[in-house]
Amino acid sequence: MAQLPVPSAVAAVLSDLGSVRIWAADFYRDLHSHPELSHREHATAAKIAARLSASGVEAHTGVGGTGVVGLVRNGEGPVVLLRADMDALPIAEATRLDYASATTVTDEDGPQVGVMHACGHDMHVACLLGAAHLLAASRSSWTGTVVAVFQPAEETGDGARAMIDDGLAGLLPKVDVALAQHVLPAPAGVVGTHAGPTLSAADSLRITVHGRGAHGSMPQASVDPVVLAAMIVVRLQTVVARETRPGEPVVLTVGSLRAGTKSNVIPDHAVIELNVRSYSEQTRVATLDAVRRIVDGECQASGSPSPADYVLFDHFPLTDNDPVTTQRVAAAFTSFFGDRSGPMPAQSASEDFSDIPRSLGVPYCYWGIGGTDPELYRRAEQAGRVAQDIPVNHSALFAPVIQPTLDTGIQAMVVAALAWLAPPPAAGQ
Repeated sequence: MAQLPVPSAVAAVLSDLGSVRIWAADFYRDLHSHPELSHREHATAAKIAARLSASGVEAHTGVGGTGVVGLVRNGEGPVVLLRADMDALPIAEATRLDYASATTVTDEDGPQVGVMHACGHDMHVACLLGAAHLLAASRSSWTGTVVAVFQPAEETGDGARAMIDDGLAGLLPKVDVALAQHVLPAPAGVVGTHAGPTLSAADSLRITVHGRGAHGSMPQASVDPVVLAAMIVVRLQTVVARETRPGEPVVLTVGSLRAGTKSNVIPDHAVIELNVRSYSEQTRVATLDAVRRIVDGECQASGSPSPADYVLFDHFPLTDNDPVTTQRVAAAFTSFFGDRSGPMPAQSASEDFSDIPRSLGVPYCYWGIGGTDPELYRRAEQAGRVAQDIPVNHSALFAPVIQPTLDTGIQAMVVAALAWLAPPPAAGQ
């Protein structure tokens, strides 16, 4: 696709990127070296607030616990919300980078666990800080308000909701559009957009089925929950294969089954944990209803002494990009990035960003940027080994290359925001 002329406002705002990238890269390395888990991002939030203040951005802290909100007010005009998540994961880093994390924390169950930014949230933060600085320093090139939201606890799926429940909307003028991005295992320097359902909704269920315990030598005295759970697991495989329309994307995974403590003891209960990924509310409801119907039916067939217990312990909403908003972002990206901008396939991962624009009643667009060394990706692609050789998000080996990932992420945030904030070009330009 041919590259279109770059608007003068974009060129003006990005003219100081050369100086920003220096401190932004240092900021990224520091965050990567000092990750913090969900709802514990205290030092991260303090660093973000200090950086915003140094950039002349009005900063609000403690929103939803550790969330930070930056405001760049610049007269009348659209209000554009830009969001970055900032929590890390309980994974021991294996990248061997000179800025790798050596952080450990005590897990809820007692043992020490490693912590790392295995999903790129540190890169998201650095990119948004860079974009906010550039926009604050170039107010003559645009009008309106930029809202920079640094969200905690994306990995647990409740950080966006925590900010909303803590009064996020009351801090802001009326928002017109919300924008966010995520670094992905694709060549660094590329950006991709997708209209409509882009990230799946995700629901995790913990189901406890009840039996009657007995000695392993006397199974006739039991209601065996191990057999009951096994029948449920097998039957659940038919939900996608036989109850979902072919071509409708949905994933049902049983990730854990726990029962018993000893080979000759029939336990009195079993615990099944499963995860459902879906791209429409109709499919989501139908799949979860099918799960409950199958579990209840198998419990009845087995003579279970009491009904199953259900706990929904994780929920991520569907990320459903507004088509008109996405078209506007994609056109702006084509103008600036040219052939480095293109379509992005829907992702089976999930996240909670969409809770924010949904609560505010505004359209949104969520796009992807590549973070893998382009030459490494090219060699893996030629060898047909992308899945084997390219670390993905949540891997202990995942770490975006700093450049051109950082520049691309800053540029994408600025370009997308200016698609609303910059004045239209004069006739003939």
